[in-house]
Amino acid sequence: MSDEPQQRSQGWAPREPEAGPRPNPSPAAGPQTGRRSEPGTGPDGPGAAPGGPGARPNQKQTAQQKRKRKQRPKRTGLRRLVPTWRMVLGTVLGTALLLVGLFALGYFLVRIPSANAAAIKQSNVFLYADGSQLARDGDVNRENVTLEHISKDAQHATLAAEDRDFYSESAIDPKAMIRAGWNTVTGKGRQSGSTITQQYVKNYYLGQEQTVTRKVKEFFISVKLDREKSKDDILEGYLNTSYYGRNAYGIQAAAQAYYGVNARNLTVGQGAYLAALLNAPSEYDVIAHPENRAGALARWNYVLDGMVKQKWLTRAARDHVSFPTPRQARGSAGLSGQRGYLVQAVTAYLTSNGILDEDTLTRGGYRITTTLQKSKQDAFVEAVNDQVTDRLDKENRKADTYVRAGGVAIDPSSGKVLAMYGGIDYTKQYVNNATRRDYQVGSTFKPFVFASAVQNGAQTQDGRDITPNTVYDGTDQRPVRGWNGSTYAPENEDGESYGNISVRTATDRSVNSVYAQMAVDVGPTTVKKTAVALGLPAGTPDLTASPSIALGPATASVLDMAEAYATLANHGRHGPYTLVEKITKDGSENVKLPAQDDEGSADRQAVSREAADTTTSMLQSVVDGGTGQAAQNAGRPAAGKTGTAEEDTAAWFAGYTPDLATVVAVMGQDPDTGAHKSLYGALGQARINGGGYPAQIWAQFTRNALEGTEVSDFDLELQPGAEEMYDPGDETDDPDATGQQNDGGTDGEEVGGAGGSAPATPNGRSPGQSHTPGRTDGHTPGHTDGGTTAGTTGGTPTDEGTTGTGTTTGGTSAGTTTGGDPTDTGTTGSTAGQGPLSGLTPRKGRH
Repeated sequence: MSDEPQQRSQGWAPREPEAGPRPNPSPAAGPQTGRRSEPGTGPDGPGAAPGGPGARPNQKQTAQQKRKRKQRPKRTGLRRLVPTWRMVLGTVLGTALLLVGLFALGYFLVRIPSANAAAIKQSNVFLYADGSQLARDGDVNRENVTLEHISKDAQHATLAAEDRDFYSESAIDPKAMIRAGWNTVTGKGRQSGSTITQQYVKNYYLGQEQTVTRKVKEFFISVKLDREKSKDDILEGYLNTSYYGRNAYGIQAAAQAYYGVNARNLTVGQGAYLAALLNAPSEYDVIAHPENRAGALARWNYVLDGMVKQKWLTRAARDHVSFPTPRQARGSAGLSGQRGYLVQAVTAYLTSNGILDEDTLTRGGYRITTTLQKSKQDAFVEAVNDQVTDRLDKENRKADTYVRAGGVAIDPSSGKVLAMYGGIDYTKQYVNNATRRDYQVGSTFKPFVFASAVQNGAQTQDGRDITPNTVYDGTDQRPVRGWNGSTYAPENEDGESYGNISVRTATDRSVNSVYAQMAVDVGPTTVKKTAVALGLPAGTPDLTASPSIALGPATASVLDMAEAYATLANHGRHGPYTLVEKITKDGSENVKLPAQDDEGSADRQAVSREAADTTTSMLQSVVDGGTGQAAQNAGRPAAGKTGTAEEDTAAWFAGYTPDLATVVAVMGQDPDTGAHKSLYGALGQARINGGGYPAQIWAQFTRNALEGTEVSDFDLELQPGAEEMYDPGDETDDPDATGQQNDGGTDGEEVGGAGGSAPATPNGRSPGQSHTPGRTDGHTPGHTDGGTTAGTTGGTPTDEGTTGTGTTTGGTSAGTTTGGDPTDTGTTGSTAGQGPLSGLTPRKGRH
C-alpha cells in the first residue's frame, strides 16, 4: 500500500461554493471529545477529510477555549473590596519589615542621654496679681542611697504598687500599655502603662511632657537601658528619683519627711505608704489632706495585698500591719508665713484642674501669676493677728494652743480668689486651714436650704409656699414630718424652744428644728443638688441627703464655702473660682488655662436670681439683728451667717458685701497629734461662736480690704412677698405646729422686737430686728442663740445652732443684760432656774 493518503486530490482540491445556506458550523465550535474523525468524514459532512478546509481555524478556537477555561472569573460587587490572601500576606510581611527597620533605626539613633534637669531642678516663681513676687520654690530635698540602704520591705512595696513583674519582664510591657490606653479611652481614668524602667527613664533622663517625641525616646532608651544595666541598678535609680510629696525626691528624703527614719529602717507599713504616695504624692498625704484619708488607705491596702500575692509578705503578717500615720510636716524655710500656704493652694489648683501634672510642676521653670492681691492678703493677716493671734495666751491657757484660723476672699463677679489665710506659719503648721476638708460647716449651710426652697418652689407639709415669712414650729426636738427614714428630732441650741416662728427669725437665731423640717419639705436630695450647684464639690465628705444636711455636718473647706457664698452674692450665677491669671514656661511659652478653652468658662446660673437675692435679704437680717451683728463693723451693707461644728471644734462666719465674699473659720486642733479639739475656754471665752471672733475677723478684713472703694448697696430682686414682714406673735394654732410653745419660746414682746416685725429698708433689710444696737459680739456664755429675755437692753445673741447631737439643761435669762465691748460676754442680773450663766460646763453641740 502506498504511504500517500488516498483520495488526495479530493481532500485538498478547492471546491466551488455551494448554493444555498452554509451548514451550521456550531458543531465544529463545540467542545472536542478528543476523538479523531473517521477518514472521509469531518465536521462539514461526509467526504470532509482531516486536512480539509476549516481544520486550522477549528484548532485555534480550541486553544482559546482552553485558555478561557483556565482564567478565574472576575470579582464583582463587594468581593472586589476583600483583599486576597496574597495581598494580606504581602502587607503583613511588608509592615513587619518596615517596623523592624524603624526599630533598628531608632535603636541605633537614640542614645542614652545624660541626666536631665530633674537632678538640677529649677524654681517656680509665684507672683501676686500686680507682678510682685509672692514666693519662689526650688530647694530640692534629695539624698541618694544605694539599694542596700533601702529596706527590702520598702523595695517590695514599691514593686507591688508600680510593677510587680519588674524582675521577670522586659523594659516594655505592651499588654500594660494597651490596657492603660483602653482604660483611658473608656473613661476609667487616665492610667499609666509604663514599667518601672520607663518611669525611671522619664524621671532621670527625659521629662514629664506628654508628647509623642518624648514617649518614642522613652521607648528606645528603656530598651537600651534594660540591656546595659541590671534590674537592681534600675530599681535603685527609680527609688532615688521618684517624687513623694513634701518636696521630697527619693525614698531616703521621703522616709525622713514622713517618718523621721532612714530608708533602711522603713517598716512594711511605712514602705507601703510611701509606695502608695507615688500614685498621687500630695493627694494621699493624710496630714495635708485628711479628707483624702479613705483614698490613701485604699491604695495602702492595695499595696499590701499585692505584696501578699507576690509572696513577699505572708497573710498572717499582713493582717498585723496597722496604718502608720505620718508625722506632722514642716514647710520649707523659704516658704514661711503665708507664702507656703499660697503656693500649696495654687499648686493644688493647677494639678486638680489638669493644667499641669504634679511631676511636671515640680520640675520647675514656670512663672505663675496668681489672682491674689497683696494689699488684701496683708489685710487678712492683720485682721487675724489683731482679733485672734495677739490675744492668745498659750502659756496659761492650754486651749489657746489649739486655735487655728483659715479664711478666703473671692470677687463674686469674677470668681477670682483675692486673698487667703492658711494658718499661723507654713513652717510651723503645714496644713492649709483654708483648703482642708475635715471640719463641719455647721449652720453656715442653712442658707443653701432656703435658696433651694425658693429655687424649687417648695412648700410645707400642709401646702404653704416657703418664704421668709412662712411660719414653722421651732419647738426643741420636734420630730420632722414627711421623712421616710428613721425618726429625726434635732435639738436646738441649749435645748431652746421657740414655738411658732417665721423663717426669717429662725434664720436669725439659727433654729435647728425649723431648718431640719425645711430640708425635708424641699427634699434632702434637692438640697444637696443646690449646694453642689452653688459651688460645693459633689464629693464633699458627709454631704448626705438626709434631714441633718440642713445643720451642716458636711466638711467643706473654707474655700469651698467662699465659692458657694460668692454665687449667692453674684445673684445666683456661679463660676468656678480661679487662683491663676497667667503661666509662662521659661519666660516665653504660655500655658493654656481653663477659662481660655474654646468652650469658654463654666459660668452658669446655679439658682435663680430670685432665689439668691431672697436668701441675701435673709442673711442681711442675720447681720442687722441676728447672730452676725459683729459684721456690722465692716461699715458696709453685708449679709452673712454664723455656724458652729459639733463639739465646738470650729466656728464659722460666711458673709459678703456686693463686692467681696469672704468666709472665716476658727478651728481647734492639737498641734502635736493633729486631732480635732473643742475650743471651750480658748481666748478666755467659755465658747467660741461664729458671731464672735470669726465675724470680728471678717469685719476688720472687709473694712480694710475695701477701703477707698465706693460703698455699694445690694440690688435685689426678691421673691414675691419677701419684703413684707410677718410676725406670728402669740399664735399657737399654726397648721405645721406639733406642740405648744413653752416658757422658753419667743413671744414677740421682747424689747427690739425679737420675733416681731419691723419696717423693711429699700433693699429688703429689717433693721435692728430682735435687738437694739449696743454690743456687736458679746453674749452670755453658754446662752442660746436668741434665747428669750425679759427687758433686755443692748443685748445681742451671737450663738447659733450647733451641728451634732446631745442633751443639756438650759434655762431662761430673766434679768437684764448690759452691753459691752466686742469681746465682752455680758452680765446678767438674775436667772430663772438652772440657767447657762450658773455653773457653766462645756457641753456637746446639737443638731
